[in-house]
Amino acid sequence: MNICVIPARGGSKRIPRKNIKAFNGKPIIAYSIEAALKSNCFNQVIVSTDDGEIARIAKENGASVPFMRPSDLSGDYIATMPVINHAIDWLEKHQHKFNVNNVFCLYATAPFIQVDDIKSAYKQLINSDADYCFSVTSFPFPIQRSIMLTENNRVRMFDEKHYYTRSQDLVEAFHDAGQFYWGKAEAFKSEKPMFSEYALPYILPRHLVQDIDTKEDWIRAEAMHRVLQETGALSF
Repeated sequence: MNICVIPARGGSKRIPRKNIKAFNGKPIIAYSIEAALKSNCFNQVIVSTDDGEIARIAKENGASVPFMRPSDLSGDYIATMPVINHAIDWLEKHQHKFNVNNVFCLYATAPFIQVDDIKSAYKQLINSDADYCFSVTSFPFPIQRSIMLTENNRVRMFDEKHYYTRSQDLVEAFHDAGQFYWGKAEAFKSEKPMFSEYALPYILPRHLVQDIDTKEDWIRAEAMHRVLQETGALSF
């Protein structure tokens, strides 16, 4: 069986109540829940939260909240992997006929998520021998020619050997798009590293990717989302 797990703790600091904050007219978590449900890929779409209000809004939007996340998995420094494993473990202990095969971790702040991407990434995973398939996107500028600011407020290249290298001669670099992670349940349980040879990349165009960690990010994401909706580039 397949499950979708949407981690959504209540203690966001930089953007208070981020996971249920109104984003272009509805709680931002609603976009993730709606896409997961519309994909028809899952036996359950679960929101893992420690917060009563988030649980209520998640249920109102069609998700399941079969448990409240324990406090030891709800702190500022808790990684995603233990949260996913807690959900798998809880289901297999409390719903005894529920044998989890594949897990889709979808972030609550992913309003650009598209149903077709959920389905396509799943097909990419099951038609391979990989353990994970997760969203990535390309850097808009060659990372080999990036610069740092020095203590004297001057600049220095991270890698000076590429000072004269043409951009088109450099290897294209990608980064985690921060939207979703498909994975085999056993890979999550054994905590195989995600950013490794165990994983396949699912490449997203840059216009569908925006981290939302600060208020500035939020403003930019809402503006991007409105434009993409108006131009028909988003399915919902």
